[in-house]
Amino acid sequence: MDGEIAITELTDPTLEDLAGMNRLIPQLSRSAAPLHLAMLKEICADPDVELYLARHQGRIVGSLTLLVFQIPTGTRAIIEDVVVDQELRGKDIGGSLVRHGLGRAQLRGARTVDLTSRPDRVVANRLYLKLGFVARNTNVYRFAIDN
Repeated sequence: MDGEIAITELTDPTLEDLAGMNRLIPQLSRSAAPLHLAMLKEICADPDVELYLARHQGRIVGSLTLLVFQIPTGTRAIIEDVVVDQELRGKDIGGSLVRHGLGRAQLRGARTVDLTSRPDRVVANRLYLKLGFVARNTNVYRFAIDN
């Protein structure tokens, strides 16, 4: 891969950013609806959310969403929606994004950072363990709200 990977926070999304995100999202979730610019702007305006983009030669090739929030037991963080363009996987772009997210969580005072990953994402799970995450013996419950 020629060139550096630049990781930046998306704060003022453009139509070009929207197109890049909408190219990546189906690689992460087949059921997720495409983003609209207003929705992307709302995400970026949320003080508890930081959306990071990895760019290679100006092109969006990955993203990570970091949520940092206060609860009675302390400041916590969650990493969500980590995705790297399938054409560039295996080049540590995901690792760079996650390390960046961990650094930001630490700067914001988080005591812990959680993330989830489906068991069939073998490479991603291997990466998270390599980066120091520890698999927890817990249940994750989801309640679907019909809107």
